[in-house]
Amino acid sequence: MNGTLLIVLFSVLAGIAGFAVAWLVLRRIANTRIANAEELSKKIISEAEKEAEIKKKEALLEAKEEWYKAKSNFERELQNKRNDIQKVEKRLQDKESSVDKRLESLAKREKDIQFRERTLSGREKGITLREQELEKAIQVQNEKLERIAQMTAEEAKRELKENLISEAKVEAAAMIKEIKEIAERNAEKDARELIIQAIYRCAADHAVESTVSVVNLPNEEMKGRIIGREGRNIRSFETATGIDVIVDDTPEAVILSGYDPIRREVARMALEKLITDGRIHPTRIEEIVEKTQKEMEMLIREAGEQAAFDVGVQGLHAEVIKLLGKLKYRTSYGQNVLQHSKEVAILAGLMAAELGLDPNLAKRSGLLHDIGKAIDRETEGTHTEIGANFLSRLGENPIIVNAVASHHGDVPQETPYPVLVQAADAISGARPGARREPLEAYIKRLEKLEELADSFKGVSKAFAIQAGREVRVIVECETIDDLATTILAGDIAKKIEQEMEYPGQIKVTVIRETRATEFAK
Repeated sequence: MNGTLLIVLFSVLAGIAGFAVAWLVLRRIANTRIANAEELSKKIISEAEKEAEIKKKEALLEAKEEWYKAKSNFERELQNKRNDIQKVEKRLQDKESSVDKRLESLAKREKDIQFRERTLSGREKGITLREQELEKAIQVQNEKLERIAQMTAEEAKRELKENLISEAKVEAAAMIKEIKEIAERNAEKDARELIIQAIYRCAADHAVESTVSVVNLPNEEMKGRIIGREGRNIRSFETATGIDVIVDDTPEAVILSGYDPIRREVARMALEKLITDGRIHPTRIEEIVEKTQKEMEMLIREAGEQAAFDVGVQGLHAEVIKLLGKLKYRTSYGQNVLQHSKEVAILAGLMAAELGLDPNLAKRSGLLHDIGKAIDRETEGTHTEIGANFLSRLGENPIIVNAVASHHGDVPQETPYPVLVQAADAISGARPGARREPLEAYIKRLEKLEELADSFKGVSKAFAIQAGREVRVIVECETIDDLATTILAGDIAKKIEQEMEYPGQIKVTVIRETRATEFAK
C-alpha cells in the first residue's frame, strides 16, 4: 500500500517536473523568437528609413531640376519678350522719325503752296485785265469784219457751220467706206476665230453603231433553247419584236439584225432577260417583250430628259422629250443623232454668247433642229419640214421653228439663230471620226496609205493601223541605218500630205530591228 502510494506520488512529481522543464524550454524558445523578430523589425525599419531618405533626396533633385527648367524657360520667354519689346520700340522710333520728317516736308509744302497762291492771285488779276482788253479788241475786230464782209456775226456763224457740216459729211463717208472695207476683210477671220473658240470649248465623243446587235450566251445549249422545238421559240420572238435572229456558228453568241434601232434594242434586252430567266417558250416570250417595250418607253423618256438637262434647256413639251429620247437610238452616217443634237446646241449657245445673242434660244434651236428625224419614218417629207410642223403644232417659239425648218437652207432664214444652228451642225458633222465614211472608200484609203509607204526603198512591210490614223513601217536593217529612219519618216509623211486627202493627222512610225539568233547544241 505504501509502495503504491509512493509510486503514484513519484509519478505526479515527475510529471510536474517534466511540465516545468517543458514550460521553461518553450519560454526560452519564445523569448528567442521575440528577440529575433524585434531585431528583424528594427532592421526592416532601418532599411525603410534609408530607402525613404533616398527617395526624398531623389524627389528633391527632381523638384530642383523642374525648377531649373521652369526658370530657364521663363528666362528664355522673358528674353524673347524683351527682344520683341525692343523691336517694337525700334519700329516706333523709326515711325516717329519718319513722322517728324513728313511733318517737316508738309510744313515746307504748306509754305510753298502759300507762296504759289500769292503768285497765282497776282497772275489772276493780270489775266483778268488782259481778258478785258482782249474782249474789247475782239469786239472792235468783229465790227470791222462785219463792215468789210457786209455780214452779221450770226450769218457768218451759220455759213461757217454749213461749210463744216458738208466737209464733215465727206470725211464721214470716206471713214464709213474705209471701215466697211476693213470689216469685209476681217469678217471671215473674225468668224473663223469665233467658230474655233466655240469648238475649243465643246468636246464630244462619237461612237459608230451598226444595224446588228450581238447577244452573248452562257453556253452553246442555249442556242437550241432559243430556237425551240421546230423553231417555234425563234419564230415567236421574231414576230413579237420584228427583228431577225441569226443563229450561226459564232461560239456562244447570236446576232439580232434589223434597221429599226429601237426595236433592235428591245429585242436585245428581252433576249438577255429570257436567257437569264431560263424559261423560254412563246407565252413567256410575249410577256417579256411586252414588259421590255414598256421599260424602253421609260428609258426613252429618261434619255430625252437627261439630254435637255445636259444642255440646260427647260420647259420642253412631253412629246418633244419623248422624240428626243428616240434620237438616242437613231444614227446619221454612223453619228448618234442625240449626241449630235446636244453638241449642236452647245456650239450654237457658245457662239450666240460670243455674238451677244440669247444663248438659251440658240441652245433650244440646236437641240431641236433634228427632231424630225425621230418621226420621219412615219410621215412623208424632209426631216426639217416634219420637225418644223411638229414644233409649230405644239406652240413652239417661231424663231425656233424657223431655225429647224431652215438649217439646211430649205426655207429663208429670218433671224441669226438658224445661221448659228447651220454652222454648229456643219461643225459637229465635220469633226474627224464623227461620221462614218463608206466601207469601200475606207478600205481604199488604208490600202493607198500602205502602198505609199511600201514605195520607198528599204521598206520591208507597212501596216495601216488605228483606222488609218497611224502607219507603221518596218525597214530592212541592212539597207536603212538608225539615222536614215528619221529621214525616211519625214519623206513618207511629206508624200502622204501631197498625194492623199484625209481628216486629222496620220502618225508615221518607222521601226528598224536587228535580231541575232543562235542555237545551243
